[in-house]
Amino acid sequence: MALPKVAVVGYPNVGKSTLVNRLTQTREAVVHEQAGVTRDRKELETVWNGRPFLLVDTGGIDSDDEGDLAQVVAVQARRALAEAAVVVLVVDARAGLRPGDEELARELRGSSPPVIVAANKVDDVRAIAAAAEFHRLGLGDPIPVSATQGLGTGDLLDRIAASFDGVASETGDDAVRLAVIGRPNVGKSSLVNAFLGEDRVIVSDRAGTTRDAIDTPLTFEGRALTLVDTAGLRRRAKVAGTIDYFAQLRSERAAERADVALVICDASEGVTSEDLRIADLAMKKECATLIVMNKWDIAELDLDHTRARVQTKLRLRPKVITASATTRRNVHRLLVEALALAERAGGRLSTPELNRFLSDLQSARQPPNVRGRALRMYYLSQYATRPPRFALQVSDRSRVTRAYALFLENQLRARYALEGVPLVIEFKGREEGAKGRSRRRA
Repeated sequence: MALPKVAVVGYPNVGKSTLVNRLTQTREAVVHEQAGVTRDRKELETVWNGRPFLLVDTGGIDSDDEGDLAQVVAVQARRALAEAAVVVLVVDARAGLRPGDEELARELRGSSPPVIVAANKVDDVRAIAAAAEFHRLGLGDPIPVSATQGLGTGDLLDRIAASFDGVASETGDDAVRLAVIGRPNVGKSSLVNAFLGEDRVIVSDRAGTTRDAIDTPLTFEGRALTLVDTAGLRRRAKVAGTIDYFAQLRSERAAERADVALVICDASEGVTSEDLRIADLAMKKECATLIVMNKWDIAELDLDHTRARVQTKLRLRPKVITASATTRRNVHRLLVEALALAERAGGRLSTPELNRFLSDLQSARQPPNVRGRALRMYYLSQYATRPPRFALQVSDRSRVTRAYALFLENQLRARYALEGVPLVIEFKGREEGAKGRSRRRA
């Protein structure tokens, strides 16, 4: 059984995301003084009094805002309510009771999960009395809290944990983490929804709709997956000083925590230099990678040329797969390929097998001769996974040329189907012992 969920809801700009960050002791939820920053549901795990649970940050619910995006945000927030074991209604104690608070309270009074009112922005003990006004909501005693100062957050967590009586949960997470990354507006959220078979994350023609890295669990063919939809990646210089800067950092961190990255490209534009930069970022985060040409249903693209460009420009040599979130073309295949790639990145090759490979490699292409002395390679073994890490004992590491190291990497990928998997090969000189190490990352 999954961890119980606590939906954090309220009117826009009452401090929900700031409170979630305070309760989880993270900075994962995007915070900005501008109202309406949070749009999708974002789930963050935390523990209190030995009890793990998920806090679900949601977008603000404003029934008076008839804009299309505001309505979709409200739908996502209400879906979080439907899945919640406990609801925290956040209100602004400085602004006082507002019609939007009362409207939400009427809706929540008819819900089955217990509801806790958190009167936020009580940044001084002298302002605690301001929380009393929210008794009028009819949802029990409000808890005065300050998300920025931490005042009252322990009491709030105590009340949340006490509300879990009789709710079972389990920890442990061996799910494969699959990050969906790419430039803005290439269809990342649409693909995530296609994987899930529902509109779990918000999709809009407006670039930059997603601002958080949204984790969503999925079971596929008996395997546990966590899909991570991310904000569109731009060059940092272009988002410095804007609301998108921290969303950018969270997207990069999502790649760092993932087992596999799907780098989504717009098939109508081909593989751009920005797409290649993002794939290279995933490689540097030691993340196995697939290139996905989305919007294939509306594009005409020379696929052979695209694959050749990827093979030439990216040392990981990832597979290129066409897909369409709209028609669901290759949606199933993408998950199959991602799971297989995660298994290969987490697999271990036996030492005898690797040394047979080393023997075949030297037969196919003799090691280089540097300054009249030939490089000798003695022994190859794998000592870690995710990403695979190998140690190769050689006669003298100074004779390992870049060209031969790349040849070794490429042959290793080709023989063991490690295309798209970062590799770390450590060359160790025999006479230098443990001090004579040189790393090459592929």
